[in-house]
Amino acid sequence: MEFETGGRPDPAGSGGSGGRTGAPPPGVSSSAGGEFDYRDPVQSFIKTVRNVVTAPVEFFRGIIGHNDLVNPLIFAIICYEVAAILGGLLALVGISGQQGFGSFLASLVLAPIFATIGLFIGAGILHLLVMLIVGSRNAGFAGTFRVSAYSSVTSLVSWIPVIGWIASLYGIYLAIVGVREVHNTSTGKAAIVVLIPAVVVILLILVIVALVGAALFFGAQQ
Repeated sequence: MEFETGGRPDPAGSGGSGGRTGAPPPGVSSSAGGEFDYRDPVQSFIKTVRNVVTAPVEFFRGIIGHNDLVNPLIFAIICYEVAAILGGLLALVGISGQQGFGSFLASLVLAPIFATIGLFIGAGILHLLVMLIVGSRNAGFAGTFRVSAYSSVTSLVSWIPVIGWIASLYGIYLAIVGVREVHNTSTGKAAIVVLIPAVVVILLILVIVALVGAALFFGAQQ
C-alpha cells in the first residue's frame, strides 16, 4: 500500500497535470476503475472490497472522472447493512426476549437510511473543505462523495471490538488517499481535509463525555 508524503509526477503518457489516462493499473479491473457494479452485486462487491483495502492508490486513481453516485451509494449501504447484521447478532448474545430481537430488526431497517443520510451530509462537509483547501480545481462533489462511499468499506468490521477502532483509523487513511488521488492534490492538503472533521468529532465526543461525567459526579455529591 502506497502512502506518498508529497507531490507526485504525472504517470508517463498523461500529457499534463490534470486527469490521468491510459491503461488501468495492474490488479484493478478496467471496468470503471474496478469499482462496484450493482448489475453484478456479489462478484463486484468482493472485488471492490479487495481493491479498496489492498490497493487504495490504484483504485482511486482508476475511478477519476467517473461521476456515478448510485453504485458507490449502494456499495456503502451494503457495507453498513452487513455491519448492522453482524453487530446485531453479536449484541443478541446475552440478550433474551423479544426486546433484543426487535432492536435487531430495527437496526436492519434503519442502517441503510442513516447510512444514506450520513454519507450525503458527511460528503457535503468534506467537499466544503475540499473547495476551501484544495481550491476550485477539484473533481466536484461527485468525486468527494465517491471517496466517502468507498472509504466506508472499513465499516464491514466496525462491529468487532478493538479491530473496529483500528479499521476506523484505516478508513481515515483511505479517505486521505482518495481525496488526494481524486482531486489531484497533495497528501498534506488531503490530510487536512479529512482530519478536520475527524478532530471535530473527537472533540465533541470528549466534551459530551466530560459533561456527562461532571453531571454524574455532582449528582452523586448531593
